[in-house]
Amino acid sequence: MGYYNDQAPNGRRKPNRMGTFLAGLSGVAIGALLVWLLFYSIPGLIPGNDTAAGTEAVETDRESATASVDITTDVTQAVEEVADAVVGVTNLQETNDFWSQAPGQEQAVGTGSGVIYKNEGGTAYVVTNHHVIDGANGIELTLADGSKAEATLVGSDIWTDLAVLEMDSSKVPDVAEIGDSDALKRGETVIAIGNPLGLDFSGSVTTGVVSGTDRAVPVDLDGNGQPDWQAEVLQTDAAINPGNSGGALVNLAGQLIGINSMKIATDAVEGIGFAIPINSALPVLKSIEQNGEMIRPAMGITLLDLVQVPQAQRQETLNLPEDVREGVVVNSVVEGSAAAKAGMQQFDVIVEMDGEPVGDIIELRQHLYNEKKIGDTLAVKAYRNGKLMNFELELVDNSAL
Repeated sequence: MGYYNDQAPNGRRKPNRMGTFLAGLSGVAIGALLVWLLFYSIPGLIPGNDTAAGTEAVETDRESATASVDITTDVTQAVEEVADAVVGVTNLQETNDFWSQAPGQEQAVGTGSGVIYKNEGGTAYVVTNHHVIDGANGIELTLADGSKAEATLVGSDIWTDLAVLEMDSSKVPDVAEIGDSDALKRGETVIAIGNPLGLDFSGSVTTGVVSGTDRAVPVDLDGNGQPDWQAEVLQTDAAINPGNSGGALVNLAGQLIGINSMKIATDAVEGIGFAIPINSALPVLKSIEQNGEMIRPAMGITLLDLVQVPQAQRQETLNLPEDVREGVVVNSVVEGSAAAKAGMQQFDVIVEMDGEPVGDIIELRQHLYNEKKIGDTLAVKAYRNGKLMNFELELVDNSAL
């Protein structure tokens, strides 16, 4: 078998049939190309095949490929249910600095969020955090549609970090439906809605889950670096940023189940935010609506943690047994109070209430505020000059002292 270019033995070249075939095929192809160019380069020569018509057909196909899709999920439905009830809250305070062009004019010093939870008798009520409106001379609300409305402070409660505002109901678009925070489960999806960073991000939505339902977080209320209270909160990994405070935490039914309050903000922590359970908030909101403050039972004493008392004073002034290392020292007694009527005195050291040990001020307040009501009797055990004594206090409301 030889190659195509082999010579014949007699010296003459064989006829190249393959070359002849390829030449003919090439001629046919070139002819067909010339015919195609002739017809398609003259618009309208062949009906339905002009260049403009072809371009229009391509554009039509591209347009049909970008059809919008309406996607609805449980989250989008929940947000739609409650979003109009979430507002921005601006804390306005007077400025009297040297450079101010109008001394005494109110300026925004802080922002947060709020939730319209009640509309009754021409007045709408908004819940937010105490720390959002603390020190305000005026309060301005930003509604979901961007419009502004003036609000008045009804009252607030530093212990639960809750405040109630009221506004003209004619401007209220919607009211949040109240849910049941006791029914929440760990891992349940929740949605945080608020006004992060005080920017024009009102109605921002973040999602997460319930990380824990019974969390106690130490809170420093007077800024001395020592915890004064343990806030009972829900834990969530939904992003809660500055400005979200006072906003809504809702379930997938769009029901309000918490008031966003705080987050642990350190570089080592991510995704730990807290909200006040709505079931805990409702009695506080009701009391503030009716009284302008949260009315709680009061003993009528000022307190000091025993751990803050030097060892020498424990022995010389308090005369405590050496095995007593925890308790609450009575620093002063209000005249005419429940404690005074029960016979309690300065330097008594409380170690037990209603049969439960009391190790510090936080435990005392938790028992008094969460377990007792006005008019209840409180059984107290306290050391006086080394002797354990029993007292019975008939609790009064704190506004009476």
